[in-house]
Amino acid sequence: HWSHTVGSDGILVGDRPHPRGWGTFARYFAVYVRELGILSWEQAVRKMTSLPAQRLGFPDRGLLRPGMAADVTCLDPETIRDTATYEEPRRQPEGIAYVLVNGVVVVDDGRHTGALAGRALRASGRRVSSPAPPAA
Repeated sequence: HWSHTVGSDGILVGDRPHPRGWGTFARYFAVYVRELGILSWEQAVRKMTSLPAQRLGFPDRGLLRPGMAADVTCLDPETIRDTATYEEPRRQPEGIAYVLVNGVVVVDDGRHTGALAGRALRASGRRVSSPAPPAA
């Protein structure tokens, strides 16, 4: 559905976190875009970025524009895939070369830098919006 957004509610702490905490987005790209061709790359990216930012009330997130938070993932569309399993739930996905969070490099050449640039986001108290249907 056009208004579906992508995310994970997987628990990230403890000895056995759910593997979707590490693999949700890579799996979505690999399966629904590359393998099944259900979505274009642009549609999938929107479902992970600008659409949830709009719906949750974060006007400075989700798009690459001056003045907005610089959250960027550089990936290889041919190789991106999740590798996390129930036995090894913290395995990093393949095919992600660089990640910037708030303008700070947190993944460099496929390896986590140790930087912790993320922060909790809180909406302004507004209700979650309903997005408009895409133009015909």
